[in-house]
Amino acid sequence: MFLNELWAEQEEFIGKEITVHGWIRNHRPQKEFGFIDFSDGTAFKHLQIVYDAKNPNFLEIQALHNGAAILVSGVLQKSEGKNQDVELKAKTVQLLGDCPLDYPLQPKKHSREFLREIAYLRPRTNLFQAVFRIRSIAAMAIHEYFQQNGFVYFHAPILTASDCEGAGEMFQVTTLPLDKLKGEVDYKKDFFGKPTSLTVSGQLQAETFATAFAKTYTFGPTFRAENSNTKTHASEFWMIEPEMAFVDLNGNMDVMESLLKYVVKSCLEKAADEYTFLDQFVEKGLKEKLEKLLNSSFTRITHEEAITLLKKADVKWEFEPQYGEDIAKEHEKYLTEYFDGPVFITDWPKDIKAFYMKQNEDGKTVAAVDLEVPGAGELMGGSQREESYEKLLKRMKELEMNIDELDWYLNLRKYGTCVHSGFGLGFERLLIYLTGVENIRDVIPYPRTPGSCEY
Repeated sequence: MFLNELWAEQEEFIGKEITVHGWIRNHRPQKEFGFIDFSDGTAFKHLQIVYDAKNPNFLEIQALHNGAAILVSGVLQKSEGKNQDVELKAKTVQLLGDCPLDYPLQPKKHSREFLREIAYLRPRTNLFQAVFRIRSIAAMAIHEYFQQNGFVYFHAPILTASDCEGAGEMFQVTTLPLDKLKGEVDYKKDFFGKPTSLTVSGQLQAETFATAFAKTYTFGPTFRAENSNTKTHASEFWMIEPEMAFVDLNGNMDVMESLLKYVVKSCLEKAADEYTFLDQFVEKGLKEKLEKLLNSSFTRITHEEAITLLKKADVKWEFEPQYGEDIAKEHEKYLTEYFDGPVFITDWPKDIKAFYMKQNEDGKTVAAVDLEVPGAGELMGGSQREESYEKLLKRMKELEMNIDELDWYLNLRKYGTCVHSGFGLGFERLLIYLTGVENIRDVIPYPRTPGSCEY
């Protein structure tokens, strides 16, 4: 039996003999009896196993180490202890896999920095059991939301010759012998015959599916060769990128809001024990923050309105808000506190946004949107895409982009063009918000950051 099955119908098993297999999280042997804190990984809640000198292999049980894998049979009974409703009175305890005394995860508090050094073991700790179970639930909820709403799941290519963001911070992929190359590289001799990189976004390719299926989404790994060591940057991360035909900026925001609420609701419902733990030990008020979001109305204001509001505020800013420029973390925080909830900021200055965004009639702004949420700042970003061939071509020329490489993308505006929109949601940034764990390295199983590619 697995613990998730036991906890689902625990009353039915009281007084009955059951068999479980899993690992010792903590072992407290006494002179005539002992207690084992037991987990099999299928549920966040542990099971206490009680044994005594009447067990035929009592001395062998007493010698079991933390981390060892065991098979236990016994009777489930009401517990007299304070921290559990039931416990397993062991009849037999069999060692399946021993664990030496130098096992790094002894029952004491470990720093997150230390646990990153043993990332292959940290999923066994309470913190990372909670984080990675919520990661799993959130991922499933994202697929459920899109599948229930008629979206087609699109697998964007990992290898690409297109730089969607135009920033040039891409990992190049080659089969050329790097240790022997001298002078200018002849890419015609490379595997694909041209410079090729790991993708930074599947958006451009997803737009091709949106013009065929109307609604599509990507959910996969993306890569950014940005030499940044902040708490919110990683070189490999997962992105959710929906694209929708016949949907304008307002419709785009509707989907952004409903997706976020669906995922938050799913996590709170399916990870109740994990959230009790995180609320107590990671972020006080985490559950209240997420529950409040579910009941919030998302405010919609333009970038110009946001800057005007910030300039009027009786606040001494570290970075003075300016029309035509980006907003800082302190500005995001003020806006979400001012409106007491999430805020959509729309119609951003054209010069600080990507080339593919819909150009507004004023010639200065684009139909872009960022979603700011309390306690986290920017969580999603999207736009209505430019559907005019002439306007998009002109913008690409202004930015001196390689037109030939993106002729296929331009052609979408020739062959049955229509209003369409989409957005991007960084999965790990969402998980930081969902778990209260503030470092991206602690919501990715094996983080890839500058100078670090372990495991």
